[in-house]
Amino acid sequence: MFSIIQAAGWPIWPLLICSVIALALIIERFSSLRTSRVAPSRLLDEVLGITSQGLPTPDVVNRLAEHSLLGQVLAAGLRAVTTEPRMPAAKLQQVFELAGRRAIHQLERYLNTLGTIATAAPLLGLLGTVVGMIEIFGSQGGGGGNPAQMAHGISVALYNTALGLMVAIPSLMFYRYFRGRVEEYVLELEQSSDRMLSHLQRFTG
Repeated sequence: MFSIIQAAGWPIWPLLICSVIALALIIERFSSLRTSRVAPSRLLDEVLGITSQGLPTPDVVNRLAEHSLLGQVLAAGLRAVTTEPRMPAAKLQQVFELAGRRAIHQLERYLNTLGTIATAAPLLGLLGTVVGMIEIFGSQGGGGGNPAQMAHGISVALYNTALGLMVAIPSLMFYRYFRGRVEEYVLELEQSSDRMLSHLQRFTG
């Protein structure tokens, strides 16, 4: 394997770096986009139950905010109502929207980088192949080179394109998968925020 990397030349090193970064991002996103860390299934019902008789204490709200991204959004609404009991519904909705945008920003973190790697890796592979081909034909000196040696050199140059595709295809697949997960979570956050907004309006009325 190391001999192939040496033979492929310097253009293969950016691809190797991209592969390491892509793998790290995929592992990180798998960890961060777990349901338990974004939107636990029973959290909203528990919060609605706790606040059915009154607003919770600041300590409870702080623990809610540390629980998950959905907890952060719900805690933002609870803090706003606690701070300003007569808050208009429109202003409370803005509080939820701002908290939701912050949550979405965290959900989409590193996805652009992963998408960029998926797009750039084939181009880096093609660049490496072109550089290798230029070196091969330049070393032939006037066309009197060994055809077998030239064929071997071309096959080595194509290692860059192959590695570029090997990096790009999984990166693109996981990018699309994570993008779909984020869209599902965004919809769930919006629905939960709407339910919580309606619930809190009775404390502001």
